[in-house]
Order: sequence, then structure tokens, then C-alpha cells
Amino acid sequence: MMQRATRTRPARALIVTADDFGLHTRINEAVERAHQDGVLTAASLMVAAPAAAEAIRCAQRLPTLRVGLHLVLTDGSPMLAKHLVPALVDGRGRLGDRMVRDSFRFLVPEVRRQLKAEIRAQFEAFARTGLRLDHVNTHKHFHLHPTVLALIIETGRDFGMKAMRLPYEPGAPMWLRPWITGVGRQLDEAGIAHNDYVIGLSQTGRLDEQALLTALARMPPGVGEIYCHPAVPGVGPITSTMTRYRHGDELAALRSRRVASAMAASGVFMGGFADVFAQWGEDG
Repeated sequence: MMQRATRTRPARALIVTADDFGLHTRINEAVERAHQDGVLTAASLMVAAPAAAEAIRCAQRLPTLRVGLHLVLTDGSPMLAKHLVPALVDGRGRLGDRMVRDSFRFLVPEVRRQLKAEIRAQFEAFARTGLRLDHVNTHKHFHLHPTVLALIIETGRDFGMKAMRLPYEPGAPMWLRPWITGVGRQLDEAGIAHNDYVIGLSQTGRLDEQALLTALARMPPGVGEIYCHPAVPGVGPITSTMTRYRHGDELAALRSRRVASAMAASGVFMGGFADVFAQWGEDG
């Protein structure tokens, strides 16, 4: 297994990831454009989302796009039928969107059993795609919850999971840093590779060209992950929680020549998680 702490690293490496791959055809099209004509190196697939089948076909056409699993355990559709996970879904059969309340419910053994079953079902669905599993992360960073993280690590071993996102952004509130440090320590102890920081957490849905250029100019050493939510223009918001997202601006930023030039000038190594960690080797 990979041991992040023992590697000898280049000064900087950068992974550029589009989340919510498979949620909507507009997102799928944006991922394809941003990878073919821009700086996007990876995408995180929602296996139970409405446009997941189309996203899988898109990924199969793009052999250099690194694809990971975007586990949806809140505010979305489960992989399992609702009668198999009644404690996780509402009356419409959707996973709950009250993350604080749900976090406490995970202490109940039966709820935890259903959560584990849903996590496994999503891993299994990804395995059926035939795509190589580049990384794993969660919708709304739900793996910050210790029960969720532990179940993902336990289940991920059976599916070759080697990398996860650490949602730490430089400048994060002081009270959050010990929590993030604890997550990073758990991943290290499990031999799961991870980034050192993210770009995009404080600017979710509005990571435009200027925001990207500013972030690139301030990149610290280590492994960075830019995560974003590009989509081609269309009528109405993609979901009710994305009414203020500027998907088109994010897509334009990913295809910006100025952004590409800034990345090239920085000398940063780019790729998916598998590319970055293979570049460094498993033993440093």
C-alpha cells in the first residue's frame, strides 16, 4: 500500500477534478470539453445519478481522464432500493440532506449497517463500469464524519481504493484543522494516499478564471487538488442546491489559455491521483 509520508516529492503536483460527474448531461458534456480542450485531469462519478450511464460512456471515450467514485450518502439518490435502506432515505426515496442529524443516527447499529451496505453497493456499481478507480471522495465531504470514513476505508480495501480527497484548504478556520489532521492521519495509517490541500472549498460553484489564477499564484508545496463543478449552459439550475453555482464560468476557467499557461509556467506535475502517486513511486 502507498505510504504518503515516506515519498520523495517534486515541489508541486496538481490534480484538477470535476465533481458530480453523471448528475446531469450538462455536467458530462462539460467534463468532456474541459478534459479535451482544457486542464481537467479527473472526474468523480456519481454512480446512481440520472446521467451516470452517459458519463460512463464519456469516460470510456477519454482514456486519459482519471475517474474516481463520488460517494453520495446525503442529498441524492441511493444505489440500493429504498426498502433496503429505509433509515437512510426520506419519503421520496432520497438520501437525507440533514447531515448533522444523520451523523448522530449513524451511532445506531441498524443505521450503520444500512450505511455500510449503501457504500458497498456504490463501490460495486463503480467496479461494474470497468473503469480504473483513481480516487474516492464524498458528496458534500461527508467522509469527514468518522463513521463514514471508517466504513469507506474498510469497504474500499475490497475494491482497490488507493487514494482519497483530504478537504483541507489553506486558510481554513483554526477549529477545523485538528479535525482535518485527524482525517489525514487515519488515511495515512490505512495506507491511503491523499492530497495535502484543496483549492475550491471556499469558492464552491464560483471558481472562475481569476479565482483560479489567484490560487495558482499562491500554490503551496505538495499535492494540491482543484475541485470544481463545471457544466455547459442550460435552462434552470441543475439542482435546487446549485441555484447560485456559476457552472459556465468554471467551465470557461478550465478551458482558459491563461490558466493553462499559468499551470505550465509553474512547472507543476499534473494528472490524476494515480498519475501523481505513480510518478513518485510507492517507496519514495
